[in-house]
Amino acid sequence: MEKNKVKGHLAMLGSNVIWGLMSPVAKMVFAAGVVFPVVMVDFRVAGAALLFWVTSLFTEREHVPVKDILRLLGAGMLGVLFNQGCFIIGVSLTSPGEASLVTTTMPMWVMLLAWLILREPITLKKAGGIVLGATGAIILILGGGAISARGANPALGDIIVLCAQLSYALYLTLYRNFIRKYSLVTLMKWMFLSASVVALPSSLHWLTTMNWHAISLFEWAGIGYVVVFGTYIAYIGIMTGQKNLRPTVVGMYNYVQPVVATITGICLGLDIFTPLKGLAVILIFSGVWLVTISRARQS
Repeated sequence: MEKNKVKGHLAMLGSNVIWGLMSPVAKMVFAAGVVFPVVMVDFRVAGAALLFWVTSLFTEREHVPVKDILRLLGAGMLGVLFNQGCFIIGVSLTSPGEASLVTTTMPMWVMLLAWLILREPITLKKAGGIVLGATGAIILILGGGAISARGANPALGDIIVLCAQLSYALYLTLYRNFIRKYSLVTLMKWMFLSASVVALPSSLHWLTTMNWHAISLFEWAGIGYVVVFGTYIAYIGIMTGQKNLRPTVVGMYNYVQPVVATITGICLGLDIFTPLKGLAVILIFSGVWLVTISRARQS
């Protein structure tokens, strides 16, 4: 059991490091104004679906009854399409800084939903860990001055980003036990296929009007990172973590992303290290540790 928990923590850390790096990569792709955000969602869901179905050819085949396929379709909507689609659309309407602030609420929603649905107790350590992590994340975000730029409709954008967090929190809690029935590849191939079936037809306008010939090699490389690392590999890590850790612990790793973004900015010369940022990092990882050691509901 301890070995599985270590594997879960390493998987969650790796996935959130990848996602922390994905934000600046995606921004560089969007900077040219050629690739639409909605099309990037299509790249992610369809590209990952293809990769997982190809991977399934080299793994043991599992029979999935129709009733479970329907449940996996719901998981694909909550954990993939609504989460990714709402976040990208919300960011296009608000500022990246405000969107980042909204994402810090996700562990709180996971804790509340786990209490309501899974009957996990809200302990003092768990609540204190979430407060510490949120405080550290907010210090990092505000310290970078990211909220200065305003979007076209910040209020609506923030609400849509909040919907993305609620969608993912629901996925983590509702499917906590169900996902243990099947292998990671089986789960992912059906979830991303369902997301693709809904996403691609609904974005035909953007797919047909985008200037495909104007996409440079640099931008294709960025898209490749988002699809292969930011989606395919990251979701493998997320599913590994979800299988071995409690939903609240999984949600807490969301706070790792601003840490990675800050460190990346410092390494690229786009940001500077300050004692306040060092304190923020300590608060975030202290929060993760507190939530990790808090007691869970006994089976």
